Amino acid sequence: MLLVLDIGNTNIAVGAFEASALKGSWRLNTEIGKTSDEYGVQIVAFIRHAGLDAHRCEAVIVSSVVPPLARAVNDLCVKYLGHTPVLIDPRAVPGVAVEIDRPEEVGADRVVNAAAAFERHGGPCIVIDFGTATTFDVVSAAGNYTGGAIAPGLGLATEALVAHASRLYRVEFVPPKTVVGKSTIHAMQSGIMLGYLSLVEGMIRRFHDEIGVCTVVATGGFAGLFAKHTSVIDAVDANLTLEGLRIVYDRLQRGT
Repeated sequence: MLLVLDIGNTNIAVGAFEASALKGSWRLNTEIGKTSDEYGVQIVAFIRHAGLDAHRCEAVIVSSVVPPLARAVNDLCVKYLGHTPVLIDPRAVPGVAVEIDRPEEVGADRVVNAAAAFERHGGPCIVIDFGTATTFDVVSAAGNYTGGAIAPGLGLATEALVAHASRLYRVEFVPPKTVVGKSTIHAMQSGIMLGYLSLVEGMIRRFHDEIGVCTVVATGGFAGLFAKHTSVIDAVDANLTLEGLRIVYDRLQRGT
């Protein structure tokens, strides 16, 4: 069994693979102060709940954009899974050249997504990841990472709005039937949902104008929601990052 961990600013996504089959996937809150034991016990409990055996873990591979968790993650992998984890270096992902000005600045998850998107959907393509940030990443016809764009995530932007406006409150993420809001809830849904749809559609139009029309793949927590309400998304791949970690691990093992 291969265990994969994608450590993001808000959540840690965990996946268990047997060969190329994803046998289970789980999410934990990212908490800087949590100990390796707390994380380890949670992950082992998830594995057991899925009917799998943590002792059968043969390797662990990790992508992370949260450096303060590096020690805790290493320790939990060694103590609870029996392996020192393979840590993704975004500048050294087999099969994916990072063609930007400062390759050391790109998040490991974005390069992993590029590897997975190219293998699963072909290239050129654009990956939209609806996470803490909404990221747009361009993958070339050769499978290389060529850059992208970063915008505030839907959840983050909404929480900031509510936190700084005393008369506004959380609303359900549902597109209203009309742009012109007739109540505070209606107006917020218009601005949040239709506004974000316009962001996504406008950015994809600009990408297509600049690099040519290509496949658009969406992943992340809000991918399915947005795909229902726009025609610019060609495919939703909910487990893209987890699959990408498996793909990268297989490439590392093959030395390709």
